[in-house]
Amino acid sequence: MSGPSYSLKDLADKVKGKLVGDPEVVISAIATIQNASSGCISFLANSKYNKFLKESSASAIIVSPELSDQLETPGIIADDPYAAYAKVSSLFAKHQNPYTDKSLSYYVHETAEVHDSAVIGPNVYIGPECKIGKNSIVHANASLVMNVEIGKNCIIHFNSILGSDGFGYAPQKDGYIKIEQLGKLIIGDNVEIGAGCTIDRGAIDNTEIHNGVKLDNQVHIAHNVILGEHSAIAASCAVAGSTTVGKNLQMGGLSGILGHLNIADNVLIGAHTLITKSIDKPGNYVGIMPAQEQKDWAKSSVFIKKRKSK
Repeated sequence: MSGPSYSLKDLADKVKGKLVGDPEVVISAIATIQNASSGCISFLANSKYNKFLKESSASAIIVSPELSDQLETPGIIADDPYAAYAKVSSLFAKHQNPYTDKSLSYYVHETAEVHDSAVIGPNVYIGPECKIGKNSIVHANASLVMNVEIGKNCIIHFNSILGSDGFGYAPQKDGYIKIEQLGKLIIGDNVEIGAGCTIDRGAIDNTEIHNGVKLDNQVHIAHNVILGEHSAIAASCAVAGSTTVGKNLQMGGLSGILGHLNIADNVLIGAHTLITKSIDKPGNYVGIMPAQEQKDWAKSSVFIKKRKSK
């Protein structure tokens, strides 16, 4: 069965962009600019792909005003081509709700509350004192352990675990005494949590994920973390316990933030960076060195040590 198709005018109206060329060009798919073929619409949002603009086989391309004079195909002029592409992509999603024609099997504790409009996938566990808000989706095999509150229009992807026990122990001479985790995990509206993420509920106070946060796959958020609005964290990152993060954090993959820190609004953290101290002003923070041969790294490390000792 063929998918949906749209005229170029339809798409320009959708993104509120300026149409260039034939408005009746039929678009039936989205493709990258280097791999597009006839019937596809593409976009150019990264300058390193500019070289493909003139040679692309796309039927239409979304570009910025700065590149409009280089456009040789029909297209759409948008102030933010990447955002325009995101809006167009919603028109080509084939399975908005993959569970409509399946027999569902999931467990909901008697104290939990699930809004009638929420979508719950197979093999989902919803434990005690959990709440799921309007139009939220919990995909297959996810678990809400206990004391988890999810707001409106959220997406929880496959195999994520929310409200798990935080890592809390009182050390003794002969081992550890477990500290029961008595707080909640509170997730705001319009939050998306990737596959295989783990977010702990609070020990006494709550763990909080504020409105608009986006987490990639395999992200760990420890107990009592507060993650500010519209933050975005890439795959395999971790934020340790009791750290407070401001709004609009952007965190590159394989990065970490130690516990009991305060991170200001509008902070960017580069990939593979470890934040060990609080950050009190916005900026771009990076703590890695480009890969090099081992012998060159040994020389560089000596230089770094000498610089630190001065």
